[in-house]
Amino acid sequence: MKYSKAIKPISYLKAHASEVVRDVSNNHDTMIITLNGEAKAVLQDIEVYEQNQESLALLKILAQSTASLGKQKVKPAQDAFSAVRERLKA
Repeated sequence: MKYSKAIKPISYLKAHASEVVRDVSNNHDTMIITLNGEAKAVLQDIEVYEQNQESLALLKILAQSTASLGKQKVKPAQDAFSAVRERLKA
């Protein structure tokens, strides 16, 4: 995506709100809204937003796993599954 074509002033959004929302939704685009020449907001298709949130969640899990591995706070999978089975029995 070329952001140079996706940058619009807030006055454009005010004048063409329904068209902008329709275009962003139909094309799964992202639009940057400016105020006084500065980027202030992002308008994004909901599906793109949800995908980004899922990706961020996975990256956080990966970062936590890497940190745990670095601190040697890990145990063999068999031990972890055994502990879960024990909790489920209780």
